[in-house]
Order: sequence, then C-alpha cells, then structure tokens
Amino acid sequence: MESVTKTFGSMVFDDRVMKATLSAKVYQSLKKTIDEGKELDPTVANAVAAAMRDWAVERGATHFTHWFQPLTGVTAEKHDSFISPAPDGGVIMEFSGKELIKGEPDASSFPSGGLRATFEARGYTAWDPTSYAFIKGKTLCIPTAFCSYGGEALDKKTPLLRSMEALNVQALRVLRLFGNTSVKRVTSSVGPEQEYFLIDRELYNKRKDLIYTGRTLFGAKPPKGQEMDDHYFGAIKPRVAAYMEELNEELWKLGILAKTEHNEVAPAQHELAPIYSTTNIATDHNQLTMEMMQKVAARHGLVCLLHEKPFAGVNGSGKHNNWSIATDAGQNLLSPGETPHENAQFLLFLCAVIQAVDDYQDLLRISVATAGNDHRLGANEAPPAVISIFLGDELNAVLEAIEADAPYRGAAKTTMKLGADVLPKFNRDATDRNRTSPFAFTGNKFEFRMLGSSNSIACANIMLNSAVAESLKLYADELEKASDFQTALHRLIRSTIQAHKRIIFNGNGYDDAWIKEATEARGLCNYRTTPDCIPHLLDAKNVKMLTEHKVFSEAELKSRYEIQLENYCKTVLIEARTMADMAKKQILPAVTAYVAELTEAVARKKSVGADLPCGYETETARKLSALADGIASATAELESVILKIKDIPDVLPESCEIRDTLLPAMGRLRVVCDAAELETAETHWPFPTYGDLLFGVR
Repeated sequence: MESVTKTFGSMVFDDRVMKATLSAKVYQSLKKTIDEGKELDPTVANAVAAAMRDWAVERGATHFTHWFQPLTGVTAEKHDSFISPAPDGGVIMEFSGKELIKGEPDASSFPSGGLRATFEARGYTAWDPTSYAFIKGKTLCIPTAFCSYGGEALDKKTPLLRSMEALNVQALRVLRLFGNTSVKRVTSSVGPEQEYFLIDRELYNKRKDLIYTGRTLFGAKPPKGQEMDDHYFGAIKPRVAAYMEELNEELWKLGILAKTEHNEVAPAQHELAPIYSTTNIATDHNQLTMEMMQKVAARHGLVCLLHEKPFAGVNGSGKHNNWSIATDAGQNLLSPGETPHENAQFLLFLCAVIQAVDDYQDLLRISVATAGNDHRLGANEAPPAVISIFLGDELNAVLEAIEADAPYRGAAKTTMKLGADVLPKFNRDATDRNRTSPFAFTGNKFEFRMLGSSNSIACANIMLNSAVAESLKLYADELEKASDFQTALHRLIRSTIQAHKRIIFNGNGYDDAWIKEATEARGLCNYRTTPDCIPHLLDAKNVKMLTEHKVFSEAELKSRYEIQLENYCKTVLIEARTMADMAKKQILPAVTAYVAELTEAVARKKSVGADLPCGYETETARKLSALADGIASATAELESVILKIKDIPDVLPESCEIRDTLLPAMGRLRVVCDAAELETAETHWPFPTYGDLLFGVR
C-alpha cells in the first residue's frame, strides 16, 4: 500500500510539486488560474517553466512536447529537446516561459474541415494550466489547446474548456438566486468507464482486417460465445491479471485514478473505471488511458482493441460517461439528499438536465456518432439510438407530484433481508439501475451510456455542458426578474416537467414498442446512423445555442460537420477495400484450394474402387464451389460500389451512399465468406477464427 501512495502521481507536475518548487507568489497566482479560472499572468511562466524543467530532467526527461488533441480523435505531440548550445561547445538544458506557453505545430496537416487551406500551415498550441504536465517515457508532456493562425479551434480541448466556462457562468447565476454568494466556481466532473478487448498479438498479426480497421470484417460464429454469461465478473486469467497490474502501475504514475477492473460480458472483454475528475482532466486522462492500454498490451504479447464492435455476435465496447456538477466547496448539485422533494435547488438543476437532454437530444446523439458506434447502438449491449432519461421510481414520483401540484407522500425505506442471519441487512437504494437507458440517473450523477469505446469523451461533454448551461441561462433570465422568487421557482419547475416529461422513460429501452412510442407518440429523434444525425449539427437552434455560449463559432461548427462525415466515409471505405483484398487474396484461394483437395480425394477413391462412397467430399466440394462463385460475385459488386462512391464530390451524399449501398454490399460479401468458413477445413482457412481470437488468451 505504501508503494502505491509513493508511486501515485510520481510522473506528474501536480499541486504537491508546484507547492514545493515554486515561490509562494508564483504558486498563488497559478492556483487562481487553475481553481478560479482567472487569466494567466504571463510573468509567472518563466518561473513555472524553470521548475518544470528541473523536475523533469531530474526524472530522466530529455525532451518536452506540447501534448494536444486534434480532430483526429487521438493525441498529437512533437518532441523538442531541452538542450541549447553553450559557449564552450557543450550544451545546457533550457526551457523558457515562451516555450511553455506557446508552440507552433503545422496546422495544415491536421483535419480542419475547411478552416485552413493546405498552404496556410501556421497553427498554435497554448498551455492549459488547468491540466497538470506529466512525464511519458523521457518526455515532459504539457497539455495544450490547439488553434489555427486565425484563432479557430482545431482541437477538442478548446471547445471543452469553453463549455465548462459556459456552465460555470450560468450555474453561478442560479446559485446566487438561492442566496449562495460564497461559491466561486462550478465545474462538471466525469468518471468514464472504459471497455476493451484483449487478444493475442500473434493471432492479431495474421488478420488484415484487425490491422487495418481495428475490427473483424469476417468471422463465423464460434461454438461458444457469451451465451453462458460465465465471463462477466469471472476470475481474471493470469495473463490478463498481469496486464492489468502493470496497466494500473503506469496509470497511477501519471496520476490517473484507475479504480475498478473486471471481466466484461463478452469473452476476451474487460473494463477499467476511474474515480471522478473534473471534465477537462478526465478527458486528458481517458486519452492517456487508451494509449497506455495499448502500450502495456504490447509488452505482454497482447493487443488491446478499442473498436466499438470488433466481433459480430458478441457484445461491443462502450464508454459510460458518468457526469455530474459540483461547486468549488464540494457540493454535488445533482445530489438529491434525503428528501429530494424538499430540495428545490436540486430539483431545478435536475430540471435543467432534463430540459437540456430533451431540447438537444440531437446534439447528444451527434456527439457519439462514428462508423464504429453505428454497429453498436441499438444492439443488446448498448442503448438504442433514441435518447431518453431514466430517473427511477422515487424521483419520477416526486416529479409527478409536482406536475399534479399534489403533496409527495414519500417512499418508505425498504430493508433488504436475504434469508440468512449471518448476512447483513441494508437499505435498498431509492432507484434501480436501467442498463438499457442511454441517459440514466444513478444517485448523484447521470450515466451517459451511448459513447463508443474509442470516442474522446470531450465531444459528449462539450454538448452536455453547453445544453445544461442553456437551460440554466433560461432559468436565471426568468427568475432574476421575478418579484416573488419562491412562487416563480415553483412555477418554473412545474412547467419544465410538463414541457419535457416526454424524454423520461423508465422501461426497457430495447423493446421495439418503446422505439415506436418514442418516435411516433412522443416525437423523439431516432437517428440510426452517423449520416442521419450529423447534418443536424447545423440546425439553426443548435448553431444559435453553441455560438451564443461561445463554445463554437459558426465556422468551427461547419468544420466539425465536414470532418465527422469525412471520417465516417474514410473509415467505411478502408473497411470495404480491406474486405475486397482479403476475399480475393486470402479467402478465395483458400476455398478453391480446399475444393481441389476434395476433388483429388474423390478421384483417388474412384481410382481404387468405383464403389467407394464419395458423398461427403462431393457434396462439400459442390457447396464450396457455389460459395466461391458467390464470394467472387459479391467481391466484384463491392469493388464496383467503391468505384462509384469515389466519383461523388460532396461529403453528405457520399456518406448516404455508403450507408445505403456500400454497407449492404459489405454485408452480402461477409455472409458468403462466413458460410464458406463453416465448410472449409481449419487447416485451409487463411486466418485465425473467432474461436481462436476470443478464447486465445489463457
């Protein structure tokens, strides 16, 4: 235990290090920026840079980098050494405040969605002092924002910080109305649960689809999948346990609060969950977590798959975004307390979330839209594409009483008695968990369950923070001009419940009847795919809200629209080309070789004696010959569709053609290839099967 406490944060320039290495004046100035959002004093930069350099060099660092999160969905870094020439021909280790505050990566080489022309290369990275610097390998990594020469955000961090500020401003307005004048800052916090698969590296290296796309494009169902439910929370295999142990050590060094680890539902699937952090830091930490998962896996002869649906027929992987709001005094604004019906402040913030999710359900769906997540949403391991809120029985009853303007009688505490005296008795929670809900209240937070496992959590939290800020703004505007605050507050809560109760659903989100009710009776959005939802990013109401809160400019929103659709198109086209390549160069040769072997076996039998039975060989060869023709035909069709799509000039019709034509063609090719796998001898099949991959780590 002692070693963990010493190791934790040992590679982070955190508050403990700053307090020990900076002067009191510099430390206090920097803390005001970090804790209160005050403008950074440029004069402190040199002192901080010198302390960072000395601390990093002492721990073996030779380089520094501005670590940022461009619109690629992963992180980026350009390393510079600390060395500068000395007059005597040697070198000295230098790092200035100017180098700390600003960097200049090539902005033209990152996705910009038309914000930057190729020849307009200059871009800037700017130090984010609210997220601690850390050492990775021999490099001091400085978390930064990334913008173009014209100041447009080219990353995910800048809009996230803007959304956090928007939420802070509006939440403070509301808290002041309740008489709270001491709170200086309100922040959102997140605990992102991360699901992933671990497979053997040797098997991974034999599959082009995994190498090029991160998911299997072919694969017949194995004799056993997840039917027995015996993997979930099961005993962790020694090889996986060793991986998890090292992963924890690496994450703890980086100050990442890795807390929970267990086997997930599908074979070879696992989960890691951290303790909550402020949203900005949680986002940085989750990006680092994904990177470390893959690095540590390589050391153990494993590969960590973060794709949302790496295997058909078993659960895919998500990332549950547990989101809440708290003050700098530590008060959770979404904690109902013992008597939620009497907690008007909680009820108003609860209403703000309900209204935000209803008014901006399209933005929340957009925030999780990727080609990979389209395969997962609506399946049995993930919520549907229709967004709704689960509140549970007690809160639902409270809201119904308010809507009816009737007294709430309260719910009696239920003591759980398990039938054996040796087992402890305990009170049942006020609300159950609903694993089918996209957005569920879980005690003092909301769990947004639609995120895909490879997603940056920045996107979802930008939209969530912004939408809730808009609700709070509307409430503050109304309540600030009220002559009778209590009467106006009661009226506002009641009217909000009446106007937005359609978004609340406490039943089974997987039920087809719910989808029909949601879309036809309640008028909720059902955007099944990425091309269905992304165009709504530019709807007038969304542009108005996001620009008024200064989270995005209109140009930045248009760039995100272009980039998300481009990423969708590029992703699926890479998958389609990989399928065609594997079918032609691996599957067809394997199938025809096995057919030839069967045919030779028939000929050999007949040469020995005409009366020897050859039914199995003949029938199998016939089946496989027909399947080979089907594979060749489906491959030719797929290649024809790929060529047709290349000629579509605009990204929206291209994405729609991919959704409507290319994906079905890929599905048809997969069906015949998977059928051929079931008939082909294992010795002839050209790459590892699902059974090999899912049960190969022992």
